[in-house]
Amino acid sequence: MTVDAHHHVWDLAVRDQDWIRGPELAALRKNFGLADLEPEARSAGVDRTVLVQTVTAAEETPEFLALAAGHGLVAGVVGWTDLTRPDVADELARLRALPGGSFLKGVRHQVQGEPDPEWLLRPDVLRGLAAVADAGLVYDLVVLPHQLPACVRAAAALPRLTFVLDHLGKPPVASGDREPWASGLRALAALPNTVAKLSGLVTEADPASWTTEDLRPYTDAALEAFGPGRLMFGSDWPVCTTAATYTRVHDVARELTSALGPAERTALFETTAARVYDL
Repeated sequence: MTVDAHHHVWDLAVRDQDWIRGPELAALRKNFGLADLEPEARSAGVDRTVLVQTVTAAEETPEFLALAAGHGLVAGVVGWTDLTRPDVADELARLRALPGGSFLKGVRHQVQGEPDPEWLLRPDVLRGLAAVADAGLVYDLVVLPHQLPACVRAAAALPRLTFVLDHLGKPPVASGDREPWASGLRALAALPNTVAKLSGLVTEADPASWTTEDLRPYTDAALEAFGPGRLMFGSDWPVCTTAATYTRVHDVARELTSALGPAERTALFETTAARVYDL
């Protein structure tokens, strides 16, 4: 069976997704729920998923925890809280005490949108990250390639905290460039408290013309840097649907990793996520 370690849901009647702007994202301006995901996930052999935050709204995480508690597909939630608030430890404890609170496995912030490339290294942020570690949670990194050096320094400063790099740090697949992304990826992978998600690559490629071979150099670089035991598959549904169906994303990930042995494939598609997120 497969774990999908990264997907989203949203209901625009409950909350706008203000990042969905422009004609290239127009197809995402509708509701996406677990009832839409489940048939595709089950068809791909996915039996557990990790539901990941989409907006910096405090109300979203309790909603996601309740969804997880009421649906057998979602095994873990990566939520959001303000890492800079002085009482972040108390807030994490409050979330864990909510209905479905046991499904909270990690925290994420949209660091990719922060103008300061060293936002992760601010003293108040590092203090918040330490509280995440103390709570027994992991921290998902959603960053751009130029922010990877700060990720390396933050992970080195907090060896107690597991950092999960979403979407391989968003490499520039469409242009075909590999540096400085590849160097930043290797530097992060050199730290033992880091893992990464094989996710989100199709939307970094040309959405209309990408091929499996366009993605291969980036997947190969991640496999070399992290190894399959520290990589996990994620669909990035429904964002992926701007470039590929759920089934195609899953099938392409299988194709790109077809040279791995059975145990390595099991790690990448199941056990790494189960271990890291304590599913």
